[in-house]
Amino acid sequence: MSKVLPLLLLVAMVLHVIRPLGVPGLRRRRDFWKIAVGAIAVMMVTVLIRP
Repeated sequence: MSKVLPLLLLVAMVLHVIRPLGVPGLRRRRDFWKIAVGAIAVMMVTVLIRP
């Protein structure tokens, strides 16, 4: 499962470059980097929460 999430995020970024997703904050093609920043933030929170 840990390898599926990065793959899904990569697919979402590629799809967003091809055709923007239309989600608030992700309306332009050049906003694909926000998906990566969000994923990194979630990973950091996960590392901080684990004992």
